[in-house]
Amino acid sequence: MLELRELVKHYRTGEGELVRAVDGVSLEIAAGELVVLYGPSGSGKTTLVKMIAALLRPDSGSVIVDGREISALSADDASSYRLYELGYVAQAFNLRAGGNVVENAASKLWLTKDVRRAERMVVPLLERLGLGDRLGNLPSQLSMGERQRVTIARALSVDPKLVVADEPTGSLDTQRGQEVLELLRELCLERQLAVLLATHDPQAATFADRALELRDGRLGVYQSGSGQKR
Repeated sequence: MLELRELVKHYRTGEGELVRAVDGVSLEIAAGELVVLYGPSGSGKTTLVKMIAALLRPDSGSVIVDGREISALSADDASSYRLYELGYVAQAFNLRAGGNVVENAASKLWLTKDVRRAERMVVPLLERLGLGDRLGNLPSQLSMGERQRVTIARALSVDPKLVVADEPTGSLDTQRGQEVLELLRELCLERQLAVLLATHDPQAATFADRALELRDGRLGVYQSGSGQKR
């Protein structure tokens, strides 16, 4: 489902120093597989996620999703890819201030379904995320963790084949974080999603098929004694 081939992205700092954010990363994630990506702050995780989301072009290498090369898409095609094919959970929530929980979660579906049907479709997902009693609330009436769960519902609403999430539990307490990870694990299997989670959350590895680490732009196996895979 997702294949990265020798992906490279380097930057120059203000002093001219070369930063090898992503330095020859190759990775395959199959349908029905959940992979967790760890790494210290500044390790290149967000850069890697943005390239998979077609928000950033690699210097070299390829991002292939469901057999299609997406790393060189036009701006319009990249927007369509993110809208219809990718479940992308960014660190920024980007919720519409005047829209309630249901409206924000259904906003991607509005372009393919009538409004009422789209909103009906997201309600069961919001309920599974523990937001059943907050459906009519505006973003300003939600906690940071609740806003995060709305963005997760929005990402999953279009039934994507690939989900890429950057710190999806970063604003959640331990209990809610575990619930979100459990839901992603369940949906991964139910819908045969390919899922990549970039995170600092130590409990994420217990829900993963594989846990990897990005350090100095290079990918390796994550080493941890935090528990056994579920």
